[in-house]
Amino acid sequence: MQLFSRLFNKQNSDLKESLIDPNNIPAHIAIIMDGNGRWAKKRKLPKIIGHREGSSVLKKIVAHCDKLGVKYLTVYAFSTENWSRPKGEVEGLMSLLLEKLKNAETELGGEAVRIRVIGNVNGLSQDIQNEIKRVEKSTSKNEGIILNIAINYGGRDDIVHAAKELINDVEMGKINIEQITEEKFSEKLYTKGLPDPDLLIRTSGEKRLSNYLLWQLAYAEFWYTEALWPDFKAEHVEEAILEYQKRNRRYGGV
Repeated sequence: MQLFSRLFNKQNSDLKESLIDPNNIPAHIAIIMDGNGRWAKKRKLPKIIGHREGSSVLKKIVAHCDKLGVKYLTVYAFSTENWSRPKGEVEGLMSLLLEKLKNAETELGGEAVRIRVIGNVNGLSQDIQNEIKRVEKSTSKNEGIILNIAINYGGRDDIVHAAKELINDVEMGKINIEQITEEKFSEKLYTKGLPDPDLLIRTSGEKRLSNYLLWQLAYAEFWYTEALWPDFKAEHVEEAILEYQKRNRRYGGV
């Protein structure tokens, strides 16, 4: 029965993949990886087990997105609000993040994956900051999909940070107020150099942004699934892309 289920799921996934238009792949996908805690609770396990299980899913999703032709994948790993969680959970998450960063080239990506971290990294431990610098440097010449990991990230913090950077430029005489444009503002965000996401995926059935990429998601298409992040699979990505390809993106026009 289990073998039949695996074969059925593979055939179903292959069918979905064959229906995808390779000329209309979202260049940039953002994911809110939600549901690790609920996944663990359903199994009467500690939350950190759910987070660990969720982290193991990421590599498979990165590889599949790369295979489909997605150029950028940005995932929400730890928000500025997550610091308010119980101390033990936060410490466990930080320990897990450090572990995954130390092995990022093999556990989060592959030989071709370029890894970047976005967010207020100065608010993280020195060990984590060191690993971020190391992994960004070691993968900087890779030519595959760019994986952006949002750590200590908040959309409002991102906007405030960008505003402060622009104010500093004005005060330093680098630009004047009249030269401030949306493009100039975008260049000061943590995501500078990246195109805005085309598609946002959120798992676990929740339908809110949770302070994620508030500026960047202005015209993204949203797709939600009831699947908890540790249960998220390649076929979910395909479902999201198929739905994306049915939509008519008018960007406020006719």
